[in-house]
Amino acid sequence: MENRLRLLYSLQLVDSNLDELQELKGDLPKIVAELSETIKGKLAQKKELDDILKKSIVNRDKTDVDILSLKEKIEKYKTQQFQVKTNKQYDMLAREVDHAQEKITKLQREMDELEGKAEFAKEDAEKLRPEIETLQAEFTDRKKELTAVNKEHEDEELKFQHQREKIISRVSKADYQMYDRIRKAKEGRAIVQVQRNSCGGCFNRVTPQRVLELRKNSTLITCERCGRVLVSDAIVESAKKSV
Repeated sequence: MENRLRLLYSLQLVDSNLDELQELKGDLPKIVAELSETIKGKLAQKKELDDILKKSIVNRDKTDVDILSLKEKIEKYKTQQFQVKTNKQYDMLAREVDHAQEKITKLQREMDELEGKAEFAKEDAEKLRPEIETLQAEFTDRKKELTAVNKEHEDEELKFQHQREKIISRVSKADYQMYDRIRKAKEGRAIVQVQRNSCGGCFNRVTPQRVLELRKNSTLITCERCGRVLVSDAIVESAKKSV
């Protein structure tokens, strides 16, 4: 049990050091991540608009070709009307002309809609362009700042990460899950020292009886108020020597 407690407190010490290094970076990691996601979203939005523009232009041009083809048919039908010998044939060609003209009217409406759609897509895409450029410039600047901060503390961070990996390899799965759960719930502090008969996390008083039990290092004791794992001075000193 003593070794188990020492490993858990050693892990807490290393994680606290890593937390301090993260705090030195401030909000930069979060800002860089958020900018990256925003840029991805804007680029996807612009691509969608560009695709709409291209598709609308292709469909508009196809519609225009169909209209020209129908107009040629109308001229052909009108020419044939002068050549027919019966009213029935003339009326049949007249119906064909009317039908073709109806199609042209419908296609012209569709072409107008496609042109409007293309124009709106083009305008919206143009509005996005400077917005994306501004975001990309800010992302580049912030990324440089974060890289500089990371570089400054790179060796120290790597050292603590290496220590963390070594400790985790020796901590049982159940203990690590417990530690991780408490750490997430208690602002990064899962294992705390009892100081002046009080919990080092929430400062709730620890009874003399529990302090005596704690000093034996023979059982896992948690704070009755905050649920953090409590450790004795002996565990703390021993863990500090190993980290």
